[in-house]
Amino acid sequence: MSQIDRRRFIAGSASLVAVLGTLHARRAAAATRESRFVPSPYGPLRPVKDLETGLPLIYLPDGFEYRTYSWTGDAMSDGSPTPSAHDGMGVVASRRVDGETETTLIRNHERGLGSPILAPARYDTAGADPAFAPAGGTTTLTFRGRRWVSARPSLGGTIYNCAGGTTPWGSWLSCEETVIDLTPRGGRKHGYVFEVPADPAATTGRPIVAMGRMLHEAVAIDPATSIAYLTEDEAYNSGFYRYVPKDASGRAGSYEAGGRLQAARVAGRARADLRAPAVGDLHRIEWVDIEAPDADPGKPPAEITTEAGRASGPFLQAWAQGGLVLSRGEGICYHGGRLYMVDTEAGRDATGLPGRGEGAIWEYDPQAETLKAIFVAGSQRVGDNIDNITASPRGGLLLCENGEAIVDEYGQGTRLIGITGDGDSYAFAKNNVDLTLEDMVATDKRIEPDWFRAVEWTGACFDPTGEVLFVNIQVPGITFAIWGPWECGNL
Repeated sequence: MSQIDRRRFIAGSASLVAVLGTLHARRAAAATRESRFVPSPYGPLRPVKDLETGLPLIYLPDGFEYRTYSWTGDAMSDGSPTPSAHDGMGVVASRRVDGETETTLIRNHERGLGSPILAPARYDTAGADPAFAPAGGTTTLTFRGRRWVSARPSLGGTIYNCAGGTTPWGSWLSCEETVIDLTPRGGRKHGYVFEVPADPAATTGRPIVAMGRMLHEAVAIDPATSIAYLTEDEAYNSGFYRYVPKDASGRAGSYEAGGRLQAARVAGRARADLRAPAVGDLHRIEWVDIEAPDADPGKPPAEITTEAGRASGPFLQAWAQGGLVLSRGEGICYHGGRLYMVDTEAGRDATGLPGRGEGAIWEYDPQAETLKAIFVAGSQRVGDNIDNITASPRGGLLLCENGEAIVDEYGQGTRLIGITGDGDSYAFAKNNVDLTLEDMVATDKRIEPDWFRAVEWTGACFDPTGEVLFVNIQVPGITFAIWGPWECGNL
C-alpha cells in the first residue's frame, strides 16, 4: 500500500449556491459534454518561496504567500517527532485571540504498521509484537494570524487514516482505509471511524462500529439532520453510504451511541453502474439498510469485475439489495445544502472498461434525494485522478490531485484544481517539492532528499473566514497555510 500512488468544508453561503446555479443552467443546455480545462481566474502560476524555510516548494498565482509547518520528523509540542504520511485534515475550531484568528485543525496520518503515535488515546496496541503496532492516527495543529503555534498527537493505534470529515459540533471523524484484522496477533479488527475532539485529551479512541467496516475514505455531515454521508475507496466496487444516528442532537460523542448504516440504490434501477458518468447524469436515490455493518469482506461480484480483489461486507449486503456501484469514492464535503462527492477513477480507459478514468464530482441533494454528475474529467489535463475536495466560503470547489503528475508549462507535478461556475477546471497551485541534501541541512529538516513533485496533495480545507487555505503534501509530509487575493477568483 504505497503512500505515493495507492489512490490515483465549510460554512454555507449564498455565493456557492449562485455559482452552482450557473453550473446547473449550463448543464441543462449541454448535459453530456465533458468538463474542460480553462485559464485560472487568478492568472498564471510561479514558484513561490516558503516564508518559513525559504524554499520554493509550490507554484501559486501572483500575490499568494504561504508558510509550512509540522514536516515529518519535526518535534511536536510534547517533543515526539511528527508522524509521516500527512493526509485528510479539517478545521474543528476557530476563535479570536489578541485580535487574531486562531484556528485548530486535526490532521490524519495514513500510516500502516510500525512505530505508533503516542497519543492520549490509542485504539489498538496490537499485543506484544512491535512489528505489528498500528502506526496511524491523528495530530492536532494550531495556527494563529499568519504563524503556526503548535502540533500535538491526538489519536493513535489506528491504521491508514486516510480522509474523514469535520462535524458541526467541532470535532473530526478520522476514517481507517483498511479492513485488516490483527486479532490473530493479539490486536483488533480495523476499518472503522473514530471521533477526535478539538481537545486531544478528550479523545476516547473508541471505534464507531455502526458506521461500518470498510475501506473508509471520507465523511460529511448534513447539519440539518446530523446524518453522515460516507465514501468507500475499494477499487471498482465502492458504495455510497449514510449513517443515521440514534442521537441526532449534534453533540460530541453522539455517533458513538449507535445508529443505522444505509447504502444508496438508484430508484427503479437495481445495481446501477455509475462508474462512467457523463456531465448532467441525474439519478433519484433511495436507501437500503445494512443489517451487519461490521461484517467481514468477501469476493467482489463477478458482474462488476473479474479481477482478483475483495468487496466490503457492507457493499456485498447493499449489492444484494440492488445498491449502486462507484469506482473509488474519495473526498466528500457539505456546502449550501448539498454534498459534493468525488469518484477518483470515474470514466473509462482506452478499452472502454468503466472505473478507469480520471474522476468525477457527484452532487447529492439530501432533500430531493438526487445524485447528479456536475464534473467529469475526460483527460489528465482537466483533472488527474481528483481526490480530496473542499468548498470555499466564496463559492468554489477545490480538489486535490492524486494522479500521475502531468507535465504542463510548469513541468511535472500534481496540482490543486479549482472548479469554475461553468463546471470546468483550472490549476490553482502545483507541487514543486524537490529537496536536496543542502536544502535539508540549511533548514534542519529530518527528510531524506528526493524529488516529490509527483506526490499527492491532501487535506485541503479553509478557515471559516475564508482567509487561509490549509493543505498537505503527503510525502515527505508537509502542511501548508496559504493566503492571498482570493477575491480575484471564486475560491
